[in-house]
Amino acid sequence: MIILGIETSCDETALALVENGTKVIKSLVASQIAMHAPFGGVIPEIAAREHLTQLPLLWEELRSSCPEEIKHIDAISVSQGPGLVGALLVGGSFAKGLALTLDKPLIPINHVHGHVYGALLGLNDFRNLVQLKTLFPALALVVSGGHTHLYLMQSLTDFRLKCFSRDDACGEAFDKVAKLMGLGYPGGPRIEQEALSGDASIFAMPKVAERKEDLFFSYSGLKTFTANIWKKVQGLDKASETKNRQDLCAAFQDAAFEQIIRKIDLVKDDPDCTEATNLIIAGGVAANKRLRALASEKLNLTCHFPGLAYCSDNAAMIASAGYFYYKFSGLATSYQKSTTGNWDVYAQYPYS
Repeated sequence: MIILGIETSCDETALALVENGTKVIKSLVASQIAMHAPFGGVIPEIAAREHLTQLPLLWEELRSSCPEEIKHIDAISVSQGPGLVGALLVGGSFAKGLALTLDKPLIPINHVHGHVYGALLGLNDFRNLVQLKTLFPALALVVSGGHTHLYLMQSLTDFRLKCFSRDDACGEAFDKVAKLMGLGYPGGPRIEQEALSGDASIFAMPKVAERKEDLFFSYSGLKTFTANIWKKVQGLDKASETKNRQDLCAAFQDAAFEQIIRKIDLVKDDPDCTEATNLIIAGGVAANKRLRALASEKLNLTCHFPGLAYCSDNAAMIASAGYFYYKFSGLATSYQKSTTGNWDVYAQYPYS
């Protein structure tokens, strides 16, 4: 079964073809990072207009490179939300048009859940359905520029939200801290690079949401604390400022990830999570080597990390999610009705 995936939730325009949920036939991504970098973040109107430009171009490229596979598309899946509303409207409208033209079912996908399937695509030891099913029940962490969500997954399509950010997402905090330090956008890779030369012990950082009953993530306070330290140490001679920035980046990064490790430790001890022995880490921040090292060292769970190509937003993850939802969610009949246009971004399951 071949699924066409469409992703336009933020600043990547992407199309992909995936077979049986695990085999990526083709994945195309047009990044907008260069367009948004001068502003230090994503400008929604620019993003939506660029999606409008790029989607037809990527579709033509996909048709040219995979002519036979295009003929055998069984269904279309698209990011429905959350994300930038204008960007989602462009992708959703394009998907509806294709679904009507090709007379194929349309499968709207929760973008955050989609990241988990991106992680599954990158696991070399889990290449088929039988192998994938052995992962569950599992904990699944989605950590990105817009989301910090921890789920208990009882199966491939059963998501139970256990912990999420009450304010800034983890990746969002990285972007904001990098911007105030003048490191540019996107902030995550730049802070990670600076931290490699830093000493995290130089600056004492707060332990946010420390109480055990606080089952949520919070990054606004850590971001503000880091900003206040930076105001005190910047403006010194160049050498001192560089060293302080490196040390502060290392301290901020470790504090951000320490909170994640601590909350996962709490959640895995919940009565309904004790059978989960695997942890799937997905999303853009999953590319961070320090996060991968800390999770592997500190958690009594088998950690699974995606390939770098499937960390940031891509359409292969949306196509993979579409396959599993179509096959195993019991909503296949609803997806056939989705082409009538009776759903919109942020609409809820099931479809009537």
